[in-house]
Amino acid sequence: QVQLVESGGGSVQAGGSLILACTGSRYIQPYWMAWFRQAPGKEREGVATISRSGGETYYADSVKGRFTISRNNLKNTLYLQMNSLNAGDTATYYCAAGRSPPDWTRPDYYNIWGQGTQVTVSS
Repeated sequence: QVQLVESGGGSVQAGGSLILACTGSRYIQPYWMAWFRQAPGKEREGVATISRSGGETYYADSVKGRFTISRNNLKNTLYLQMNSLNAGDTATYYCAAGRSPPDWTRPDYYNIWGQGTQVTVSS
């Protein structure tokens, strides 16, 4: 089973940008991939998802127009470009892999998870 490792988190001022990466130990091509985030005291929420080929992407309304999900299957890597960050984006960000999630926003449809990377946005 593929293992996922996130990188690229950190602290940034409001209005700034970050790029997160998630690298698989093996091929990620067979999987729908997604980014989730979880802030303290809140439930884990779906941020964005991308199909196996990269031809389909979906976003949470809260990040639409600011975040871009992409993948490079040759490098077994998933990305999340985050622009115009605000304090509401502060959370631990997780990448996840699933076979065919019927509802991409639900964490229980993904069976492979990374360990998470912290993103902190200061105003």
